[in-house]
Amino acid sequence: MSGVASLGLRSSGSYGSLQQSNGQSPAPAPSPPLAARKAGKMSFGGAGAGGRGLLSARICKLTSRRRRILLLLLVAAAVLFCFLFSSLVSKDEDAPPGIETMLGISDQVRSFVNPVWTSSGRPITQGDSLSGNGLNTASQTEKQSDSDSSHKKLQGLSWSFPPSIVLEHHPCENFSFSPPPIDRKRTGPRPCPVCYVPVEQALALMPGAPSASPVLRSLNYLSGDNLISKESNHGSLFGGYPSLEERDKSYDIKDSMTVHCGFARGKIPGVNTGFDIDRADLSEMWQCQGIVVASAIFGNYDIMQQPENISVFSKDTVCFFMFLDEETEAAIKNTTKIDNSKRIGLWRVVVVRNLPYSDARRNGKVPKLLLHRLFPNVRYSIWIDGKLKLVRDPYQLLERFLWRKNVSFAISRHYRRFDVFEEAEANKVGGKYDNASIDYQIEFYKREGLTHYSSAKLPITSDVPEGCVIIREHIPITNLFTCLWFNEVDRFTSRDQLSFSTVRDKIRKRVNWTADMFLDCERRDFVVQAYHRELWEQILRSPPPPQPRLARQQPRKMLPDNTAKEPGKASGSKRVSAKRTRDKKSGSKRAHRSKVTGGKEFIQL
Repeated sequence: MSGVASLGLRSSGSYGSLQQSNGQSPAPAPSPPLAARKAGKMSFGGAGAGGRGLLSARICKLTSRRRRILLLLLVAAAVLFCFLFSSLVSKDEDAPPGIETMLGISDQVRSFVNPVWTSSGRPITQGDSLSGNGLNTASQTEKQSDSDSSHKKLQGLSWSFPPSIVLEHHPCENFSFSPPPIDRKRTGPRPCPVCYVPVEQALALMPGAPSASPVLRSLNYLSGDNLISKESNHGSLFGGYPSLEERDKSYDIKDSMTVHCGFARGKIPGVNTGFDIDRADLSEMWQCQGIVVASAIFGNYDIMQQPENISVFSKDTVCFFMFLDEETEAAIKNTTKIDNSKRIGLWRVVVVRNLPYSDARRNGKVPKLLLHRLFPNVRYSIWIDGKLKLVRDPYQLLERFLWRKNVSFAISRHYRRFDVFEEAEANKVGGKYDNASIDYQIEFYKREGLTHYSSAKLPITSDVPEGCVIIREHIPITNLFTCLWFNEVDRFTSRDQLSFSTVRDKIRKRVNWTADMFLDCERRDFVVQAYHRELWEQILRSPPPPQPRLARQQPRKMLPDNTAKEPGKASGSKRVSAKRTRDKKSGSKRAHRSKVTGGKEFIQL
């Protein structure tokens, strides 16, 4: 047993100490706890291998314990990693509305560009069609096939999402505004530098939730069949003939409101209401959601301009709609082919019939101010007049003029005029509308309290917009603003610059909301203005201006050296002209030319 004496045995009284052996076998009593274990599991030999069995058991026990601890650590690390990853991905859902940072393209961005919902909460599919006053569902077979095609379209769309990015600081936070650069050839209004972010960064800065609508939560619209005019000079049948009393009540902003907002003769805008649209076009307009860029040409007044510098992602997710009347459609068909998809370039063409007004400019105010009624599922809209060409991506414009400022309505101010009274006089001088109607509108507003613009209205920077571009979010308060603005255009003149400040200030007095006005030079950076069709055709028909005729220079005759230089010869006069500099140096006060006629010399000054 001397082979095991050197190892020693643990004492029963102390688990951490060893009892040294004196060369004899240990006493059989009391037996250590390890002796109670089965020998077959602890030793590989006879009694002489008992010590080695004890050591092997301890090593196996320690090894298995370390494995268990290592396994627990690995499980804990995996749980911690999953928790951190899920918190990062859901960061955009927990962040407050406004400008925020988003990791990659979250589900809320994908849902922003993919699903479409009706007012009842049911998604619109391509199998839905308009019938009567509502939506009728197509057959099950058609819905299944449309669902498959829609799934394939969305599957292809997922490849066009920009790559994931992380923004710690806004790329334009150090950008400083600078006025338009000096250009001697362009003395009028010019574009100024504007800081935009790339499209993928604009998506990362998209608000996760709609902007708050102060006070107003639900907005409904008046309609009826038996509309009768009870007052003179107060609107049209399309607008519903709102009385002055109804006009005043529409500014009493409450949680839920019902106001006049065009399309007063029917329940569905565009269906037997005036400004009528084909059912197939309406169905596609209702399927549009997310962002719509809209424009219109009525009376063949402008030349259609194609947007430029539009990203592939925006071409897949943004709707581009161009409204035309039948006159403009006929003129376009003479020079341009409209395919079966009713598209000309990026524009999806919609032909409007049964126009409510005889004035083409007033008809243009319907889609300009009532886009929320024509596109009920859209969250953001960008309106541009038919004479303008869009040269920036829609996501960049929304980020620059809405999301970065945390506003819901943006319009540029006039480049020169800030006062409504000055704008009215300019309209009369330019023959924009008959003078009596303009004077009546301004006098009406003066009785309501309209004053000249001054610094006392700050932070409002202008009372006169350049209304050819409107960028807005479709929420109840902005929808109310454009409804009431349209009612003023319907009641008074079609010059919407005259009524803008009145509607804005009336709403601003009651709720904490106003329309943001950016610089006109910033607007000129993202749209390019073209000539109206009539003016452009006049320029093309007019002959080019005559070029100034340059005097043909006669070749100079060289005289031989021995030729006499008579004073009456032309060469003599040329010599005087050639020595003009020398004459000046010699003190002559005036260079002159001599001419000899009949032996007398005359001086020509």
